[in-house]
Amino acid sequence: MIERTIAPEFKDIDHIKLIKPEHIKLDNGCDIYSFNSGDQELVRIEWIFSNLRFDPAKPLLNVAVNTMLTEGTSTLNASQIADKVDFYGAFLQVDYGYDNSQVVLYTLNKHLKSTLPVIKDIITDSIFPESELETFIRNQQQKLQVSLQKNDIVARRKFNKALYGNTIYGLSAEFEDYKTLHRDDMLWHFKQMYQPSNCVIVVAGMVDSTTLDQLISAFGDKWENPTVEANISQPELNPASEHFYFVEKPDALQSAIRMGLPSITRTHADFPALQVLNTVLGGYFGSRLMANIREDKGYTYGIGSGISSLNKGGAWFVATEVGADVCKSALTEIEKEINLLKTELISEEELSLVRNYMLGSLLGSLENVMSHADKFKNIHFAGLDYDYYDRYTNVVKTITSEELLQLANKYLDLDKFYKVIVGKY
Repeated sequence: MIERTIAPEFKDIDHIKLIKPEHIKLDNGCDIYSFNSGDQELVRIEWIFSNLRFDPAKPLLNVAVNTMLTEGTSTLNASQIADKVDFYGAFLQVDYGYDNSQVVLYTLNKHLKSTLPVIKDIITDSIFPESELETFIRNQQQKLQVSLQKNDIVARRKFNKALYGNTIYGLSAEFEDYKTLHRDDMLWHFKQMYQPSNCVIVVAGMVDSTTLDQLISAFGDKWENPTVEANISQPELNPASEHFYFVEKPDALQSAIRMGLPSITRTHADFPALQVLNTVLGGYFGSRLMANIREDKGYTYGIGSGISSLNKGGAWFVATEVGADVCKSALTEIEKEINLLKTELISEEELSLVRNYMLGSLLGSLENVMSHADKFKNIHFAGLDYDYYDRYTNVVKTITSEELLQLANKYLDLDKFYKVIVGKY
């Protein structure tokens, strides 16, 4: 019998053990990383492809091709694809990211022999029917018109464009861009991008020898590379010279604020320490930005800061929506909190709270084997190894207030910040 009147013993998090994958490289260049754990006969399989080089003249190809993969093949239309997956209680989705795009399948092991052929058909024989393309364009244009009414979305688009310029990271789709989508271009893009040498398969769950054999059989020798290698290089980032952007909306009740600057990525030695500093500023509910601008001033319902790490670059940013009448005051308070990080030492009490929060969040995020696979993807596609997480936990546990003060002065130069305001100012 558990004695519930006695609180559990408090223990410091000393070491976080991560499940590491088994690796198979197929003759066609496709890599398979498998995470075998758990007693439920369920697997998640991800086919991950690096995006092709961004073409400013055809800016929507990467996202459109990935989004429309499930809209039809030579043998199956969109409805038939959905019905075949649903019949076996499986779940299929396609996800687009700035660096990679992926196809994801959740299925019971016993149904893998029936669901895998559907995925194989999608990845090797999508045809992007003209009628479905017309529907996609019409729907996306309608969604864009709705999105552009939202101040926070407009602010994010402006911010990304300012930091990353005319690249895949700075992409802000315009209504007219959808007119550049043509089926022939999409078919060519699909053949170049969705090839085995540009594919990483990550499978997690109950991964036995039968599961692996089925994957290898479906995506091994019979899946061949085209004659042209996928060009996954990307243009260099070109941040804008203008650092302040204001989009006026006279009737706005709230103003969206997004401000920040280019920053380091996960591959940099300072990145874990910068995450600690970011958490203090605005990385959790008890952060300084929340305490000041939400709890004390009541300017907003929520505010936060974050660090984005992409293959070609990163950014540190602050984002919020505040009452239109207090926009300038909110900006003043944000800058005040940033300056305090550069001039005053963080107390040991606050730093201890942040340490516990960050280590607890990392530990809490490892709830199942699929979470371990997600942690692997973070480092694999950044070109890192598992030592990264050891370094991360060590930095979180040992970094000092003096070191954080130095970091704030090194990376948080307000004169270099990009500021975007949408609403009233």
